[in-house]
Amino acid sequence: MSENKVEKCVIIGSGPAGYTAAVYAARAAMDPVLYQGSQPGGQLTITNDVENFPGYPKGINGPSMMMEFQEQAQRFGTDIRHGMVTAVDFSQRPFKLTIDEKDEVLAHSVIISTGASAKWLGLESEQRLNSKGVSACAICDGFFYRGMDVVVVGGGDSAAEESTYLAKLCNKVYLLVRRDELRASKIMQERVLETKNLEVLWNTETVEVLGDEEVEGVRVKNNKTGEEKDIPAKGFFVAIGHKPNTDIFKDQLDMDETGYLKVEPGTSKTKIPGVYVSGDAADKVYRQAVTAAGTGCMAALDAERYLAAEKVI
Repeated sequence: MSENKVEKCVIIGSGPAGYTAAVYAARAAMDPVLYQGSQPGGQLTITNDVENFPGYPKGINGPSMMMEFQEQAQRFGTDIRHGMVTAVDFSQRPFKLTIDEKDEVLAHSVIISTGASAKWLGLESEQRLNSKGVSACAICDGFFYRGMDVVVVGGGDSAAEESTYLAKLCNKVYLLVRRDELRASKIMQERVLETKNLEVLWNTETVEVLGDEEVEGVRVKNNKTGEEKDIPAKGFFVAIGHKPNTDIFKDQLDMDETGYLKVEPGTSKTKIPGVYVSGDAADKVYRQAVTAAGTGCMAALDAERYLAAEKVI
């Protein structure tokens, strides 16, 4: 790339948000450049079956879905590059981005699609059985456990929401709480305690997820008595929160106390004209592939209007 070349639009990250932004940006003659990041395709690449995204009546596995998203973006001319944006400078125009800590790219506009990562317990068995009964999204995967017994880990609002949601689908839900109380809001605590097929196991921690090829149960330990026992279950849902992948934007963009980027309500706009956010980097409420794709569209449209006003396109 020429040293003086300034890209019209650079998209940081892939996944449904980044690829959708790329499709819209490419069709609007913005010549987008997309850096895939450390996990090309995002979280869906570690998801087996996706059955709740419109347009796939028979369902599709996550990696195949992301390959189709990528192919569609490339069809319209998106320049998709391997590499990770490791630093940004939004204090100057054009914006400066550092790739893999060495190369620099200049851009008139930037769309952030870096997503968020689920927090895990750190167990070997948890990672080994990921997508084989272990999940961090009840809304995404709960349907596959209809009529079965499942285990949820966590004590906050996320765990309360996931467990009560699963209770509508599953035969029995066990909620493992490390302390002797829930951290969830009062109304969510009431919902948990009033759900008949949801049993809370207080002062309980996960020792191991059981199973060779798929989840068959969970070994738990009471951290007060030291007693261990096995719970037969087909699903293991970790609901201890998500971490947005936004560290490189600290001191550059506004974010909340947990790192989610702030946008102007109803838009993808940050406080810096020309910089936009899509997907889970700003969404701590819905965190679905279809909502991420929707905000990817919004970000591309916002960026297009900005570039047109600046007479870049």
